[in-house]
Amino acid sequence: MPQIPEKIHELTVGQLSARSGAAVSALHFYEAKGLISSRRTAGNQRRYSRDTLRRVAFVRAAQRVGIPLATIRDALAELPEERTPTRADWARLSEKWRTELDERIKQLNRLRDHLTDCIGCGCLSLDSCVLSNPDDRFGERRVGSRLFVEGR
Repeated sequence: MPQIPEKIHELTVGQLSARSGAAVSALHFYEAKGLISSRRTAGNQRRYSRDTLRRVAFVRAAQRVGIPLATIRDALAELPEERTPTRADWARLSEKWRTELDERIKQLNRLRDHLTDCIGCGCLSLDSCVLSNPDDRFGERRVGSRLFVEGR
């Protein structure tokens, strides 16, 4: 991993990419989404403060566990003066996200279990298949591909 001298307080996009492991295109995307920010030099080149490394690490760790970028951006915006996240911030936010992740795990387990059932059946019936037609409450009352409003 390239070392950046302590006297350098700002990083180029290439240096930030090399140190963080994120592609330059990902860093530009993060910036466009408001997850990180840079200043522009007189030559219109991006310069990132050193603490952006920690923000990128925070974003990438949250993404690895499946947190959507919009949720990550909202979490970063809640920090005072949008400062760099600390361990305490990560602990607080990850606890908050745990419920959402637990629900996703339950959904994936249900999907996996239904997939096994579907492979055993092989029908992919639109009338009764839990994968093609999940939680079909209206199918008990109506048939067909359109849902009509009652009373029309």
